[in-house]
Amino acid sequence: MTTLLVRNATLLVTMDDRRREIPNGGLFIRDGFIEQVGSSSDLPIEADEILDLSGQLILPGFINTHHHFYQTLTRAVPAAQNANLFNWLKTLYPIWARLTPEDIYTSTQTALAELALSGCTTASDHLYLFPNGSRLDDEIEAAQSMGLRIHASRGSMSLGESKGGLPPDSVVDSEEKILADSERLILKYHDPKPGAMVQIVLAPCSPFSVTSELMRESAKLARKYGVHLHTHLAETQDEEQFCLETVGYRPVDYMQAVDWIGEDVWFAHSVWVNKDEVQLYARTGCGVAHCPSSNMRLASGIAPVREFLAAGVKVGLGVDGSASNDSSHMLAEARQAMLLARLRAGIEGASLSGAGPEIFTARQALELATRGGAAVLGRKDLGSLEVGKCADFVSFDLNQLDYAGALHDPVAAVVFCAPTRVSYNIVGGRIIIRKGELLTLDVPSHVEKHNKAAKRLMNR
Repeated sequence: MTTLLVRNATLLVTMDDRRREIPNGGLFIRDGFIEQVGSSSDLPIEADEILDLSGQLILPGFINTHHHFYQTLTRAVPAAQNANLFNWLKTLYPIWARLTPEDIYTSTQTALAELALSGCTTASDHLYLFPNGSRLDDEIEAAQSMGLRIHASRGSMSLGESKGGLPPDSVVDSEEKILADSERLILKYHDPKPGAMVQIVLAPCSPFSVTSELMRESAKLARKYGVHLHTHLAETQDEEQFCLETVGYRPVDYMQAVDWIGEDVWFAHSVWVNKDEVQLYARTGCGVAHCPSSNMRLASGIAPVREFLAAGVKVGLGVDGSASNDSSHMLAEARQAMLLARLRAGIEGASLSGAGPEIFTARQALELATRGGAAVLGRKDLGSLEVGKCADFVSFDLNQLDYAGALHDPVAAVVFCAPTRVSYNIVGGRIIIRKGELLTLDVPSHVEKHNKAAKRLMNR
């Protein structure tokens, strides 16, 4: 039995159902779970370890609902800098075909280090190509070395160019191999219990890279074992046109046809959806991973986040791949979500005086990063700081230049001001970052290793 006492935070943001924000707040933690939360004066005075977080803001750990870790190796590739989604993919597929198991391991550590330093405690990754003997195991092992929770998505591509798909045949696999490996991974790694550090997700890549049969069989397999389903959907108008031409449906209607609708499903992007489809998501429990930076980077459009939330759709944040965002900064993504929602509202006739559509707030952005992400991933043990939930939280030092003059409202300040790094990051009661220093990775030597791998990929 180990205990951790956290006390004296300037403000502790619980994100509980009452949205309590507790001055001079703190937590008492036992064996990785929260036993007490409240004012520091109401907490025990002794524990195995005591953290004084005076001058800091505590938030629930951020939850990243969509990423492609391996893409940290192909950031800012010149030929892909100014391309839309389909051309961007065609440029990068041949490079990604050179990935090795070591590259998967290295890039996972890079992405998780970035995520952790920016406030993330749980990350869902979508790995959908497995060249040269690469396996999802490589990613899971790297995540375990970093100390963050991971929802490792066994992605897949089975529809190559020769069969009318977008990816080259060199990066697709047979459906038999995909399904067999998916079942192996579930049996080996998936932990359904509260506090799980690893969960497996089945995630055929996209409508333009997998067959309808693989979609249906993946859904059957996922429901046999009670794991979640994830895919890209309605990201661009090109995708919509592809679906209409090849399967005769709009993307969301296509998901209905292959039994990919329900509380165990979440979609990345969902930019090009109509009002009826928004209502379908709400009615059936489908979730959305909102990826504002990537959607802007690839000129894909603006997802209707306010409409999703108004309808009751579960929405979380995703930084998306580090070749279409070129960063893995969760706090920056929350800020981007707020600003992009405001831009969309402005286009629709809103004004800061209150006329027109409601303006998206800083607290709403933080809710997407915490409660929203937990709901999308189906994690009732995460997303808020409450008794019985996992002790996953981060703190931001308010006594730094970035927040000077902005502490009239420190919660809003962390979103409105320039994104910073955390002071502390704690996952299941274990300190991953202490006073801004990542404890689970030698960052300077790792950056050197990562850059060598990236250079090799580009030069082969």
